[in-house]
Amino acid sequence: MASIFTKIINGELPSHKVAETTDFYAFLDINPNTKGHTLCIPKKEVDKIFDLDEETYKGLMLFSKKVAEALRKTVDCERIGLSVVGLEVPHVHVHLIPLHSMRDVTFQSKVSMTDSELKELAQQISANFEQ
Repeated sequence: MASIFTKIINGELPSHKVAETTDFYAFLDINPNTKGHTLCIPKKEVDKIFDLDEETYKGLMLFSKKVAEALRKTVDCERIGLSVVGLEVPHVHVHLIPLHSMRDVTFQSKVSMTDSELKELAQQISANFEQ
């Protein structure tokens, strides 16, 4: 059965897309730690990051870097944090989290954003994404 992320990639479920290439997709987290919390995923459905083939792993990291650069240009923060946990969804995903403090990366506190705020933010980040 397809993961929730595969359904997002296939357009079966909505998302606030930030960036997309042939092999990767980035979208805003709907339950963000901070404003701009973004998920980067390979389109190839693999459960664990270290099970990715080397080319896909490197490609995901380079794609995530480019998304992080667009995010940094869009959202005011100290830095962009990167986290790979992988327990929530059985599909590799990299969390890019705009950080103001260490608390922002703990997944213990969340910010609330409306759908229209997420849509506008995704468009702003996407405008700063350079392939």
